[in-house]
Amino acid sequence: MTFPVAVALAMDAFAVAVASGSSCKDLTVRHAVRMALFFGGFQAFMPLLGALAGLTIRRYIQTYDHWVAFALLCGVGVKMIYESFKVKTVGNGFNPASVPVLLGLSVATSIDALAVGVTLSLLVSDIILAAAVIGAVTFVLSYAGTVIGKKLGHFFENRIETLGGVVLIVLGMKILLTHILS
Repeated sequence: MTFPVAVALAMDAFAVAVASGSSCKDLTVRHAVRMALFFGGFQAFMPLLGALAGLTIRRYIQTYDHWVAFALLCGVGVKMIYESFKVKTVGNGFNPASVPVLLGLSVATSIDALAVGVTLSLLVSDIILAAAVIGAVTFVLSYAGTVIGKKLGHFFENRIETLGGVVLIVLGMKILLTHILS
């Protein structure tokens, strides 16, 4: 279950990496690695924060945790799909390789991972491993997205984010149906 969630969560960062790669003319390998480290690091850290919150409320919601997981995953998925259809513009002076911009982008793309961390605390026994997988997958996909963006531009950006949202909704429905039907 962790790997599909990791891929779905990484889609935001991948889409931003594609856009950043296409908008930055002098993007180097060092910039791509830095971007991937920021995105991967934040995507690994946020589920840990979410899991910590989830563990503190776990005993109160155990009887309906499948509904909580369903609601959170579907909510994040719908948000990702909605965001994928919004027009995104990049202003002049935007430098996706600068540290302040990377911090903002990393937080923005990892907020979903915070909510999913709550869900993972209810479903996964080793949250540290799950966070490491999420961070590693995000690192790889962010690096790849930067390279793809430099070569292909914005063609895939919104479609990838939509796919990530659909994957999260399907996972939420699977969790709910598995619990209800068993």
